[in-house]
Amino acid sequence: MSTAKNTLKQELEAGGIRVLSAARNELYIDMRFMGAALSSLSFEMDLSTTSVGTDAVAIRFNPSYVIRLFVEEPGKLNRTYVHMLLHCIFRHMYLSERFDDERLFDLCADIVVESILDGFDYQSISRVTSDLRDKWYERLSSDLRVLTVEKLYRYFSLGSLLDDELLYESLEREFALDDHSFWLRLSDQDSDDKKDDKKDKPAPPDPDDMDAPSDNTGDKGDREKDNNSNKPSQGTSASGDENKKREKYINPRRLKAMRDREKDWDKESKRLETEIETIGKEKSDRLGKLSWILKLQNTSRTDYKEFLSRFRIISEESGIDMDTFDPAMYTFGLEHYGNMPLIEENEFREVKKIKELVIAIDTSASCKDELVQRFLDETAAMLFTTDSFFQKTRICIIECDDRVQRIETINSADDMKTYAEGIHVEGGFGTDFRPVFDKVDELLRTKHFENLKGLVYFTDGYGEYPERPTSYDTAFVFLKDEDYNDEKVPSWALKLYV
Repeated sequence: MSTAKNTLKQELEAGGIRVLSAARNELYIDMRFMGAALSSLSFEMDLSTTSVGTDAVAIRFNPSYVIRLFVEEPGKLNRTYVHMLLHCIFRHMYLSERFDDERLFDLCADIVVESILDGFDYQSISRVTSDLRDKWYERLSSDLRVLTVEKLYRYFSLGSLLDDELLYESLEREFALDDHSFWLRLSDQDSDDKKDDKKDKPAPPDPDDMDAPSDNTGDKGDREKDNNSNKPSQGTSASGDENKKREKYINPRRLKAMRDREKDWDKESKRLETEIETIGKEKSDRLGKLSWILKLQNTSRTDYKEFLSRFRIISEESGIDMDTFDPAMYTFGLEHYGNMPLIEENEFREVKKIKELVIAIDTSASCKDELVQRFLDETAAMLFTTDSFFQKTRICIIECDDRVQRIETINSADDMKTYAEGIHVEGGFGTDFRPVFDKVDELLRTKHFENLKGLVYFTDGYGEYPERPTSYDTAFVFLKDEDYNDEKVPSWALKLYV
């Protein structure tokens, strides 16, 4: 009896691997640029899932599900395969451990991936989009312009769109294709002690599961069998308290394998971005917005404080210079001669800070009110970084669309506070960056600045750039998770992403 059961299990596993291999081969032929990614995942049977999913190490499948899908809807199996690959390329299974609401994060990740796949022009994964899907694409594109998991999560969290449980469930049925229960979660106990402040401990592993083999038997011990709340293939979804999944235990060996693969997927994401850029416009057009989303993800953020250091100069500032002050002699004089220190402290010190800077803010119509507000918030944060500026400084803030709308000059910390508290926007027309540079040239000619080191321009990048290099450092600053166009930034200027 046991032998027959093992034989059946082996046959099911072999059948599942064959159909997944067939899907992979078809995708190899159709999408050669995805070759490295397609070969990055092994196949493992896992009866703890009712469908198929990935943990970035392997595709873990229920053989009955993938075989049935291969027979009835081979195109959907292909699409599910690429759907899982994009989760890996965007590293959603790692990003997921930073978010509280697992259900909402899963929905956002699926919407992002499916929106990319719907832009693909490949017959092997094509599908007819529903009216519901088209409606939400139109709405999200209008409100967010660029779809990322972080932006979608914030969008749904701050609004009340998903208060309707029926709508929530219909969106899950519409966009979900795979099982996300293998992903890292905030509730998981991380072996690297990244969550030292977490009080609740994960469910202890079953001793029998700990001894489970690590070959293609499914690694049942990797997670508890409580994945019934994620069954996209059957159109079911949990709600309310039912959606609160029990904490899952991840086998330490598996967890280490997942952590090790994160860097590999990061490299693959960057390799894929480069590959798309070299295959030519005609072929890259078949990929829709994948190239843009990859570029958005792979652009590293910049530490503002670190960047501002390039504009610093050495000068004297009032204050005790402890490097030249001798406290021993100072104390000796006070003790032996009354109120007469032998050495008076140095009332000036030599420091390296920012003395002069121009901050330009794009207030054109292409920048939405929310985007301009974020520009202003970043500007205010800059101004309150007092340890970067001299007590007496000169910061010129220019608001501009297609012409200079407003100029504010800040000379002290009090001025910074006054400006930050009373920030408002003027403009809202076309975009032209050149008037700002013309204005700065005028200020330089009139000796408004003594030693201007740099200009920081907050913008979305849609506008006319100056052609002539500046005598000072110029940086165009883009908000990484917003829509922007940095392709036309002059070679002599810096590009920053915050």
